[in-house]
Amino acid sequence: EIRTVNHRFLDLNLRLPRSFLFLEEEARKRIGRRLSRGHVDAFFTYRNFRQDARAVTVDRGLLDAYMRSMDEIPGLPDDRTLLNVLRLPEVLQISEAEEDREALSTLFADALESALDELVRMRGREGEALRLDMDARASALEMIAAGIRARYPGTVREYMERLRAGVQELIGQQADEARLLQEVAVMADRAAIDEELVRLSSHIAQLREFLRQPEPAGRKLDFLVQEMNREANTISSKSQDLEITRLAMDAKAEIEKLREQLQNIE
Repeated sequence: EIRTVNHRFLDLNLRLPRSFLFLEEEARKRIGRRLSRGHVDAFFTYRNFRQDARAVTVDRGLLDAYMRSMDEIPGLPDDRTLLNVLRLPEVLQISEAEEDREALSTLFADALESALDELVRMRGREGEALRLDMDARASALEMIAAGIRARYPGTVREYMERLRAGVQELIGQQADEARLLQEVAVMADRAAIDEELVRLSSHIAQLREFLRQPEPAGRKLDFLVQEMNREANTISSKSQDLEITRLAMDAKAEIEKLREQLQNIE
């Protein structure tokens, strides 16, 4: 029986019967070849059903000690039937027959590989569902980035109009157009988010590429999502516009959902 849950690295917890302990390292190697991340609990149970698998012996020394002790107790009825005697603690000793290590190794390998095959199939089905969800998140981020890109040019014009109106209200006359343009240019430079939008779009494209790859990409995606979050934070901090700030927060919410899903990805 094999169970896996989220984990940043491959963390194996094995529980083997005593007769299989010599195969622990082999189990770790086989699991490591099939899985690269996750906390893995692997439980192995074994029962030998051969007629000679177990032997029963009587501990004669212990039985004789019981008998002598009973003889020393006066006044009690003698109830030493066979069944009653056999119920005395540890009189009967059950021992396991010696196992064939080669046969155990073959049985062990077949059972483990069969369980791993099923585990990988199940993880594949779950992974496809995760891929579709993350692809939808990527599409949502692309729409948000497109909204920011479309909104951004208008913010400069709106800032200039607000600045002109503010100056007129304050001093009661037309603002110096050259000085006004200079102030707007400074604001536009400080609030420029073109580079952040280019990098964010590039990261989204990389995300889609990693999701299409057959090999594990969880760690790469971890780093990529961190970078996406950094771009969204920078856009939010630079923004002079409430709508762009709102869109940047929406982007961060989608990125956080991606980060949560990444915990389930190898």
